[in-house]
Amino acid sequence: MKKFLCIPLLLMILSMVVVSPTNEFGATPSAHFVFTNDDVTSEGNSATFYRVANDGKLTKKKIVRTTWNGIAGGYFAMNRIVALESGTLNCVYLSDAGTGQLVSIDVSSLKTAASAKGSKNDAGTSNGIGLAVNSNYLYASFSDSNTIGTFQVQAGCKMHFIGDVSVGGLNGGVIDGMAIHSDILVATYGDGSIESFNIASGVPVSNGDEQDSTGSRNDSAYPGGVDITSDGHFAIFGDVSTSTIVEVSDISSGQLTKTIVYHLGRGIGSSNILLSPDETLLYIDNNQGDTVTAAFFDKATGKLSKGCISNKLKGYGAWTYSAALALQNTTGDGGTVYVAEFGSPSSIGVIDVQSSGGKCTLKESSSSPVIDQSSSGLLSIGAYPPRPF
Repeated sequence: MKKFLCIPLLLMILSMVVVSPTNEFGATPSAHFVFTNDDVTSEGNSATFYRVANDGKLTKKKIVRTTWNGIAGGYFAMNRIVALESGTLNCVYLSDAGTGQLVSIDVSSLKTAASAKGSKNDAGTSNGIGLAVNSNYLYASFSDSNTIGTFQVQAGCKMHFIGDVSVGGLNGGVIDGMAIHSDILVATYGDGSIESFNIASGVPVSNGDEQDSTGSRNDSAYPGGVDITSDGHFAIFGDVSTSTIVEVSDISSGQLTKTIVYHLGRGIGSSNILLSPDETLLYIDNNQGDTVTAAFFDKATGKLSKGCISNKLKGYGAWTYSAALALQNTTGDGGTVYVAEFGSPSSIGVIDVQSSGGKCTLKESSSSPVIDQSSSGLLSIGAYPPRPF
């Protein structure tokens, strides 16, 4: 759907202490942050980094500015900022859709490290540029040109443009959500169609499985966001819908199969989804409502069942839409869920999670929301270190 205007608790038993070198900002590769793509439209975009406390509370650490501009809007399900922790690489990548630029930030210094652009035709000024990353490549989905650009990940958080491929929905849709796992990239097009690509050689090659989702045919629900299980067995789609609808496809064959539809609650919209690190819960942002939903997930079968829903989130009205999700912890149920809240100024909702014995609760923290004064169009947030899959 288009928006118009658009760690774990560290249990450390140490017999010896190894001190990591820090810098003037107190950041090390093991630092723990929630970060934003502020999507500023003029005078340079920025990413705001918040230190994460053991209880999940956020404290603003630093605003890292880029030279280029955002668009303060676009598709909910596009991840405009992502993190990579791989070997010596400790990087955050963000897109500046207004000028078509990708920028990297070194987590060790909290300074910009590099920038890159795709081909002369790659653009995302209308609805944004989405990102997905692994240890070898950064993928960028350009919404105006309907292309996926491939950038080789290099030392020092640098990026080298390899090439792009043209894509598009069966019904004329524009690329929206995107997720990668091992040799597969799965994309949605916002028109009900979905497709997977082989990325074994870097540049995506279609697997020839583009199809309309079951939800789009039967429930007027259109896949937006996508997540993939840790073993690559299932692709999960969060739908643009008038209730909470999620679809699941078995991709263990290396291709998409017919999606199974799950009706999981009354929350309006479900474009942004995120699996908990232990894959027991699927967090669902009700984009056009004012709640977050959690559904129970069986990672062996791919089945979803109803779980719990938060109360109305604070500040609704000052912010009008919600979008991307991030987690406090990289193990268990994630501990605390953070949600991007689109407004002027924007904010981050902080929701504490309790899950045990087949029951769960989502309760907004007393410290929520955390105001992001730098953004009037916050749609994308993330966490460092990132979830392991």
